[in-house]
Amino acid sequence: MSGRFLPLRLQERDSDPRSADVAVQQAVIAGWTGRDVAAVEKHVKELEALGVKRPATTPIFYRVAAARLTTEGRIETLGTQSSGEVEFVLLKTAGRLWVGTGSDHTDRQVEAFGVSVSKQMCEKPVAPLFWAYDDVAAHWDRLMLRSFAAIGGVRELYQEGAVAAMRPPEDLMRLFTKGGLPDGTLMFCGTLAVPGGVRAASRFDFELEDPVLKRKIAHGYDVVSLPNFG
Repeated sequence: MSGRFLPLRLQERDSDPRSADVAVQQAVIAGWTGRDVAAVEKHVKELEALGVKRPATTPIFYRVAAARLTTEGRIETLGTQSSGEVEFVLLKTAGRLWVGTGSDHTDRQVEAFGVSVSKQMCEKPVAPLFWAYDDVAAHWDRLMLRSFAAIGGVRELYQEGAVAAMRPPEDLMRLFTKGGLPDGTLMFCGTLAVPGGVRAASRFDFELEDPVLKRKIAHGYDVVSLPNFG
């Protein structure tokens, strides 16, 4: 099976991160995963304003090529109609479950006529550091997601909220496949509403904070827009 090797750092509680080239055979983008029905509806309307059709089911699990995953600090996009969004990310490798964070960077213009196609249009940045899920499971709902966008030369807070806004990991994994998350799978697990609406940025920074163990996973990337000649 084809896939992608990612240079990651895996960290267990009270231990230093260890480097590992992790093989990812399949990448999954879970959409409309909110626990709060009203919040889900708000995000649906954000995308409807951009011409995106409502999903067939909620949540819904899109597939994206594992080759689109990257830990680099720079991506190239076609045109200026794409944007990022912070998500918590689940990774199953060598029988262990890990949690990190990533950005489901998406071409919003293409999304208006085909969500599945739009997911393939952009690379999906992932922070290299992952925590053992067992170390955060007991205080999961206290974890925080946050993103910052550089728009017009000004860095501003773009999204902020607890992972409790999304369905719990066990719920998402069960809905995706009843046998549990397959080994070699990386899953993006949904995002937060964007105050002011979804918009493009020249740089996108994102983070997952654990206020209980007082630590943070942070990553960011520059967005280079290539000319779109039609």
